[in-house]
Amino acid sequence: MIFQGNFQYFDIWDAVESGLYYAIVGFYFLIFAYFLLMRFRTSKKFYWLYFSLLFLCLAAGRVFFIVYYFYIPELLGTMTNLELVGLLMILYRLATFSTWLGIACLMGVFGTLIFPSYTEEVKPSEKEDVKSKVKTLLRKKRVKISLKILLVLFPIGIGILALILPDSLFMDPDFNEAPYCAGIELITIFGYPAGRFVLNFILLPLMVLVIPILFVYLALKTFGVLRRSYALNAIGFFIYFFGRITQGLMETLGFYHVRAILSPLLILLSLLIIVIANHYEQLK
Repeated sequence: MIFQGNFQYFDIWDAVESGLYYAIVGFYFLIFAYFLLMRFRTSKKFYWLYFSLLFLCLAAGRVFFIVYYFYIPELLGTMTNLELVGLLMILYRLATFSTWLGIACLMGVFGTLIFPSYTEEVKPSEKEDVKSKVKTLLRKKRVKISLKILLVLFPIGIGILALILPDSLFMDPDFNEAPYCAGIELITIFGYPAGRFVLNFILLPLMVLVIPILFVYLALKTFGVLRRSYALNAIGFFIYFFGRITQGLMETLGFYHVRAILSPLLILLSLLIIVIANHYEQLK
């Protein structure tokens, strides 16, 4: 039967890394429950709903990646190589889709912060320049709602594309080598699958970096508890994204043992900081 007997590729460092990611998934679910039940349930603010769903999506994506990296390779020999690679690609697509759903939630947080629900009354002026006209337009309720919806739909659209575009854009080049030998011709940019290149090096940084930068801006513009909360959120998200970058960087440099420990520990630290940043009662 599947997974009976000794593992072929699962070593002690894989056990350490996967164990740390299991802990991360557990924290994701705890944070999801906390923000949903303790924040959104009492305040009914969409900000907390987006925040809670963010961690649920991240948990789902991480579970798919755990299976993708640590367990599916053990099925070598139980099915044909093409079937195994197809299974790996299904898991990769589901993990990527879940990640982009999480980014859609981040964009919901972003839209809630830059387009608050309240509207300011603007006195009409006889001489209005372009800047004032744009500000007046952005203060309209319908425009705010439309922009918020677009911010959320854009990442969802990217996630759907990751589900339906061909494997030649996303498959790991190693799958064309032993022991997989998939024999699929890849479309690459600088030797990297084109789809992964666009997602990981262009769209993903553009979408995710706006959140910590926005929190830094809000921290500089506010005082007291709000400043501490925004500053800690910024630090937490910066550490989180640095941890994600470190995972790929250490793998590229060949420091697999460092990758197994450093990246998940940075992510765990970032989650702790984000929880601390949002526990203040005044934020309800």
